[in-house]
Amino acid sequence: MSDMTVSAEVVGEVRPVELSADVLDEQLIGQLVDRARASGLQLTGEGGLLQQLTKRVLESALEGEITDHLGYEKYDPAGAGSGNSRNGVRSKTVLTDVGPVEITVPRDRDGSFEPQIVKKRQRRLTGVDEMVLSLSARGLTHGDISAHLAEVYGASVSKQTISTITDTVMDGMAEWQNRPLDSVYPVIFIDCVHVKVRDGQVANRPVYVALAVTVDGTRDILGLWAGDGGEGAKYWLQVLTEIKNRGVEDVCMVVCDGLKGLPDSISAVWPQAVTQTCVVHLIRASFRYAGRQDWDKISRALKPVYTAPTAKAAEDRFLDFQEEWGAKYPAIVRLWENAWAEFVPFLQFDTEIRRVVCTTNAIESVNARIRKAVRARGYFPNEAAALKCVYLAVMSLDPTGQGRKRWTMRWKPALQAFDIAFDGRLSVGRR
Repeated sequence: MSDMTVSAEVVGEVRPVELSADVLDEQLIGQLVDRARASGLQLTGEGGLLQQLTKRVLESALEGEITDHLGYEKYDPAGAGSGNSRNGVRSKTVLTDVGPVEITVPRDRDGSFEPQIVKKRQRRLTGVDEMVLSLSARGLTHGDISAHLAEVYGASVSKQTISTITDTVMDGMAEWQNRPLDSVYPVIFIDCVHVKVRDGQVANRPVYVALAVTVDGTRDILGLWAGDGGEGAKYWLQVLTEIKNRGVEDVCMVVCDGLKGLPDSISAVWPQAVTQTCVVHLIRASFRYAGRQDWDKISRALKPVYTAPTAKAAEDRFLDFQEEWGAKYPAIVRLWENAWAEFVPFLQFDTEIRRVVCTTNAIESVNARIRKAVRARGYFPNEAAALKCVYLAVMSLDPTGQGRKRWTMRWKPALQAFDIAFDGRLSVGRR
């Protein structure tokens, strides 16, 4: 990907062709609009100008297709004795971006004509499918999407049809989930979000997310995995092993939360990787042991610890924190002491690296989009439905590509620092 690899990149590249002025006559369009208004014809809605134009364009394209298929124009004497000829038309209604449109599809005598612009048994143009997928990615239920299409476009689309459309992404998801990955990544951020799945009874289920930064500075979501019960280091070991088996031979740093046993799982897969605990997770965890009235004071007291110039200086600042707050909140002191080995690694690097690895903010923005989509759905009937929703949310993260550009620019200084700090290990990934 890299940036979101399968998906967003592929979908993002598909853009409509802009017609030149000599093809799209502005004066002709103006005349059509003026005549429609003068006759009381609406531009949009059922029977409106856009629907009629869509009908004419589709029928004209179909007529051109059968002409190419037969090899002669309609009413052309050259078709006599050719062995095949036109055989009337049949009517069908297709759902388009401007609503339902009834069109006539030409037929040939021997039944060999296979239209492409509107294929046999096709009832929706591709734009409608893309619209359904986009609405689903934003968390709308199948009932919500059906109601939206009926209200805005006057189109009757069943929930089963919408489910069929969204099910088409599962094949693409399987391919994306198993694609080969880069051999080296500077950083992999790992985290999980929880979704509600009804398995006998509604329960929280973790969805594991791994996001990598490539050697070129692009964002690459490596995959999505649905687990059982709560988040666990043992399951993370399976996930990381799968990532390694897909071609990832080396990772410089893995940024994660403070889950117990996770550093051991990371070192078992990539012994050279530096495990870095997210500072934001540590601070949030600290607040769980403190009264709300002390949160701001604790945050200010901890800032000198994680902004210290060296690990030794951070230790001195933590002793100051312990002296001030240890008696009142000993659990916070114990929390930081237990996480200290995975907290201090980023302090050995320069500012550019510290800025991008001290938190999991890189993956938190992805998680926020996922949570927004799943929250709107409430709960899912099964694991496959949950993963489909999460996948659609991930694929719709950056439709314009502007986020990818900003991401790459933000990471360029850090990647230069990584090259120096990790002694050329990234060069393997650039070959």
